[in-house]
Amino acid sequence: MTALVLALAAGAVVGVALGALGGGGSVLAVPALIYLLGLTPAAATTASLLIVTATSLTALTAHARAGHVRWRAGALLAAAGLLPAAAAGAAATRLPQAALTGAFAVVAGVAAVLMLRATPAWGTPASAVRPVRAAGTGAGLGALTGLLGVGGGFLAVPALVTVLAFEMRAAVGTSLLVISANSLASLATRGATTAELGWAVIAPFAGAAILGAWDGKRLAAKVSGTALRRAFAVVLLAVSAFMLADAVW
Repeated sequence: MTALVLALAAGAVVGVALGALGGGGSVLAVPALIYLLGLTPAAATTASLLIVTATSLTALTAHARAGHVRWRAGALLAAAGLLPAAAAGAAATRLPQAALTGAFAVVAGVAAVLMLRATPAWGTPASAVRPVRAAGTGAGLGALTGLLGVGGGFLAVPALVTVLAFEMRAAVGTSLLVISANSLASLATRGATTAELGWAVIAPFAGAAILGAWDGKRLAAKVSGTALRRAFAVVLLAVSAFMLADAVW
């Protein structure tokens, strides 16, 4: 019963993060699956991809209805990340557990700093997106998705804001398209690790996350993007420090 309650609570938080910020769900899901629910890092990253894929598609529907998805730029980012996500996903199954945890912690810390420093460029037109820069960004996000079992949204949002000059709401909505595509590509290479998954906790975790995504979308409409981003970055820094300490010591 305790595991079920923890799964539901963690899933709700992950869903709210994805719905409100267009990312961050997986960077919270992985440590929750490891430290609260007892999964190995390899199993946790695979479970995170399953959960985040389902939740991202739900949140994407809500943001698309609100007109916050730039489909052309998002499709370019997603397409560029498919092969790197699949290749990195295959490589991740051969890495030591401590290395995965340490790498995840470092990337989470970098993402937190980016989110704290990012300044939204409101009203930038979609035509301003440069294809080469977008493709490079998408490839990098895809590789991180495959390697660390994250959807990439916690990096996609600051990248879309700072590198491609998206306004915050468009960055949130478009990142969900990228997350969904990258997660599906990475999952295709992780069939071997699905045997380790505890479906009794993953199913309620995913269900709570999907419901939370709708609440997150409503929250994003009421609270400024800057406030949401900064609050999440602070949580992300704390998670990063904890995981890095665990990997080292």
